[in-house]
Amino acid sequence: MNANKKKRQMRLKRHRHIRKRMEGTPQKPRLCVYRSNEHIYAQVIDDWSGNTLASMSTLSNEVKDKVEKSGKVDAAKTVGSLLGRKCLDLNIRSLVFDRGGYKYHGRVKALADGVRKTYEEEGIKAF
Repeated sequence: MNANKKKRQMRLKRHRHIRKRMEGTPQKPRLCVYRSNEHIYAQVIDDWSGNTLASMSTLSNEVKDKVEKSGKVDAAKTVGSLLGRKCLDLNIRSLVFDRGGYKYHGRVKALADGVRKTYEEEGIKAF
């Protein structure tokens, strides 16, 4: 088995283990992160109804306008802050952070910090 395939399988195993214990509710939806080599995607999901309440990625037009070639970590922070603003507009007061089996550093941490900062500006604790 090549190294990349094994890495992916281990991440998915970690993600399944985390998801067994984590659930998004209508009062506290789940913020799910997916990271590819070039982009980062985030969704706010209500697992009880199976609906995606909000989503944002580096492919979104709002993000493309704000971040051109500033780097992936800065783009992830921008995605997080815009997603946090969108969640506040939808009156979502708290979230559960699902890192998707990724390590909590780099782009994943920057996205979480962006959401957290947006919520703290409103005086609310995100997660």
